Amino acid sequence: MNALPKIDDTFAEAFPMKATRLIITAIDAELAKIAAQEFCGNASSVIGCDAEAGIERILVADQTPDGRPGVSVLAFAFNRKSLEKAVASRIGQNVLTCPTTACYAGMTSESKEDRIKIGAQLRFFGDGYQFSKKLGDRRFWRIPVMDGEFVCEDVTGTVKGIGGGNLLVCGRSQIETLAAVRAAVAAIQSLDDVILPFPAGIVRSGSKVGSKYDKLPASTSHTWCPTLIGQCDSDLEAGERAVYEIVIDGLSEQAVATAMAVGLRAASLPGVLRISAGNYGGKLGPHHFHLHRLPSID
Repeated sequence: MNALPKIDDTFAEAFPMKATRLIITAIDAELAKIAAQEFCGNASSVIGCDAEAGIERILVADQTPDGRPGVSVLAFAFNRKSLEKAVASRIGQNVLTCPTTACYAGMTSESKEDRIKIGAQLRFFGDGYQFSKKLGDRRFWRIPVMDGEFVCEDVTGTVKGIGGGNLLVCGRSQIETLAAVRAAVAAIQSLDDVILPFPAGIVRSGSKVGSKYDKLPASTSHTWCPTLIGQCDSDLEAGERAVYEIVIDGLSEQAVATAMAVGLRAASLPGVLRISAGNYGGKLGPHHFHLHRLPSID
């Protein structure tokens, strides 16, 4: 029987963000997914991107506002203003341009201070030919395009989100460790209210704050790099030859904690020697997810 990996007595340190959900639909599931993937491009880390974004789940026709196949995406940024700018730009570049798509709010907010403009900004692309329709308390803009109309909701709501929940999966080989984190990603992707913003949901280039080069805000997390054992201080233990990180953004502490628990369990496969988490001693963010206190998963 394979031994379970060691679980470090440590915590993942996460930080507050502003978040929103969008529903992207199209004439078929393929186009809806392509538009969503393009929307989420270059959105892995706010260290170098305008937002962190990812696909939350695939939606069938009876789960969308217009009865077509759709995709739910979540986007995160440090504040409402930067979130609004990033989301409107990404819809304009990658959803408006994709054949047959429409874009709707995935959450509502009572306060105007918790809303961001999407259709309210993109409507100007209609060059005066756009027009709006109000259904109940929701306004939709209809922008003429070459295959008909692009329908986009006027505003979408925002909530306080959390960025940076994480797991560090340490294994005895690249192949075994990669298989384990792929299993963890698949398990987490079945959950609502969370995304994994990095490519394939996996990070190979974990970073630390700062660098020996003054202009770099972040650099390689050298103490977790197996090729540097013997050249510098190391956080790796005997036999650990590969480390992959899973980064989780979520709409609540409960969502992030549950995703970490699900991922930790799914990653406990042969070849994984230890599971840890990244933190900065509590100085980065107020949300601390202790591995030994994660919720039980039945």
